[in-house]
Amino acid sequence: MAQPTNTFDSYDAVGIREDLSDIITNISPEETPFHTKSRKTSASNTLVEWQTDSLRSSAANAHIEGDDTTASAATATSRLNNRTQIFKNAVVVPDTDEGLDKAGRAREIAYQTLKIAKEQKLDIEKALFDNNAKVAGNASTARELAGAPAWMTTNVDFQSGNSGANPTGDGTDARTDDGTPTAFSQTKFDTVMQSIWENGGNPDTVYLSAFQMNVALGFTGNNNQRSAVQADDEAVIKSLAVYVTPWGTVEFMPSRENRSRDVFIFQDDMWEIAVLRPTKNIELAKTGDSTKRQVVTELTLCAKNEAANGIIADNTTS
Repeated sequence: MAQPTNTFDSYDAVGIREDLSDIITNISPEETPFHTKSRKTSASNTLVEWQTDSLRSSAANAHIEGDDTTASAATATSRLNNRTQIFKNAVVVPDTDEGLDKAGRAREIAYQTLKIAKEQKLDIEKALFDNNAKVAGNASTARELAGAPAWMTTNVDFQSGNSGANPTGDGTDARTDDGTPTAFSQTKFDTVMQSIWENGGNPDTVYLSAFQMNVALGFTGNNNQRSAVQADDEAVIKSLAVYVTPWGTVEFMPSRENRSRDVFIFQDDMWEIAVLRPTKNIELAKTGDSTKRQVVTELTLCAKNEAANGIIADNTTS
């Protein structure tokens, strides 16, 4: 059938509001498992200090009746510190935008503020994993926290390569030698797990990239027993598998923010995030025809005892 003569249809109409969904779909990753699983504590200074200690090795221990008591040799604790890092993001929205009828959000400033807060959380996760030494900072240099790799010296699998040096383990220096990559393997993994166990650690989480996760899924042998798990902490819901070894049971946690060439084996309660300033949404002074907001967080990472953790570095990524 045909339209009647002079029918004014939608093809002729001008000014029809576009059918734009009121839902903005953001597929950007927001997961920050290391930050989420680490214990939080309060900081009271930009220099956060803590102490570590360890038990001596076992020895023969038998005494005769009535023997006079002699004190055992004592060792001092080790004193470590890290610097707090300021994470800051800002948004400026012209006041005209607040008067516009927008699809997907009621207020532009609220939407943009929430967005930069999520982005800042990713920046924090990246800093925690970064191979970065602490920086004290001054009037012209920003303070920086030492990331996890700068503390790890005991249970490590580093490949040889160019000239450089591994970290001393006190956060003052980062590893300067990225060795020649070799493939991540079950042998590497089990060796570091055994080393952690021998040093008294009880690791529970493995952070690794999607590429290395696929390698791990190919591990074989009697200790390759996996099962689906439900995370106790609802904030971390993307757990894939449990891996059982003679040296402990660990949960694989894919992470987008650590380098793909690095695989971290962590005992989660041996890491703390000391927060000097919790994340705040601050409205800035009005200096023109716009609204300004900033999101600020200040914190640092505390390696309570690096010997309870391990790293397998310099893995091939393709």
